[in-house]
Amino acid sequence: MSDKEKNYPEALPREASRIFLDDGRELIILGAAHVSKTSARLAAELVNDLAPDTVCLELDPQRYAALKDEDRFRKLNLQEIIRKKQLATLMVNLVLASFQRRLGDRLGIRPGEEQLAAARAAEEKDIPINLCDRDVRITLKRAWRGTSWWKKSLLCASLFASLFSSEEISEEKIEQLKESDLLSEMMTELARDLPETKRILIDERDIFMAERIKAVGGKRIVAIVGAGHVPGLVGAIGHDNRGLMSELNRVPKGNATARVIGWSIPAAIVCALAAIGIKHGAESAADNIIYWIFANGIPAGIGAAISLGHPLTIIAGFAAAPLTSLTPVIGAGYVTAFIQALLVPPLVEELENVLADMARPRAWWSNRLLRILLVFILTSVGSLVGTWVGGVKIFHNLIA
Repeated sequence: MSDKEKNYPEALPREASRIFLDDGRELIILGAAHVSKTSARLAAELVNDLAPDTVCLELDPQRYAALKDEDRFRKLNLQEIIRKKQLATLMVNLVLASFQRRLGDRLGIRPGEEQLAAARAAEEKDIPINLCDRDVRITLKRAWRGTSWWKKSLLCASLFASLFSSEEISEEKIEQLKESDLLSEMMTELARDLPETKRILIDERDIFMAERIKAVGGKRIVAIVGAGHVPGLVGAIGHDNRGLMSELNRVPKGNATARVIGWSIPAAIVCALAAIGIKHGAESAADNIIYWIFANGIPAGIGAAISLGHPLTIIAGFAAAPLTSLTPVIGAGYVTAFIQALLVPPLVEELENVLADMARPRAWWSNRLLRILLVFILTSVGSLVGTWVGGVKIFHNLIA
């Protein structure tokens, strides 16, 4: 046993790892399950028993505030979210939160309770708390922009499949996730199926958290992180990655090819309509424009109607789709969602129950917040279908 180890005789639970940094400071990492009574108890006990100089949590300020505020969904500013075109991000967050909520309800514990338990123990002992994770918005944007469209489709399908899954998951199964062999298998599967997503969601955050942890003060540090991060975090601790922090905290620009395609399709349709006018006359061009309006407007209006949108929302979908399909700046789904939110705003109790309602298919039509999301989705799909139907017909008429 080294002299350093003799100075720190406390026995640690098997879920915890002790590391001595290059400057002699002691770092203790607890690998926790985010929905587990055992993990919550261990996190609090570790902070109470070791009384570290600093406690690091696998949270960023936004997620920490959300965990502490159980009424956060009541405070949603839907109009602002829609204006900033963040409905898709909100939907992903709701799906993930709903899935974790369902696990928590079955196990009698809130998701992230181990983080809050460590924070409460630290506050009672007046120990500084450091939120060492990367901003979740940056992580989601980097993951989304770094994933191919096909992989995005698979990921979205998996998320929504988990939303309506009725599989019972016991706390024993949750605790099994902390076994190293299971974790290795999970990480290997993710790396094989979604290597770029795994790199951004797991590997990058391991490096980011390692550097943030090493930068905090104190001779003894306790870090509470998800068990899946422990192997990568332990490996990253021994390397100097400070030079990567700026890049890891940057949101990459959208794919240039996607932007070109996004503008080239509507530009091609406009040019085709003009060419039809030159080649076949103004009357033929007018007929094709009318076809374009109905080819886009009808599917978008049907999508809004299937969502049980307000009558004015349905009309707006029909009117907006032919125009929004000619520009990638805004989609018909955002127009109809904004109007639906104005005309039929969610009730307070619907905002409070949104996580539970998401798991019930029928509730997507009865909960006003979920109905807004449904309007957004189905109108967008209808507009997309109309763009392809109308575009194919226009180009066929051009070459006929």
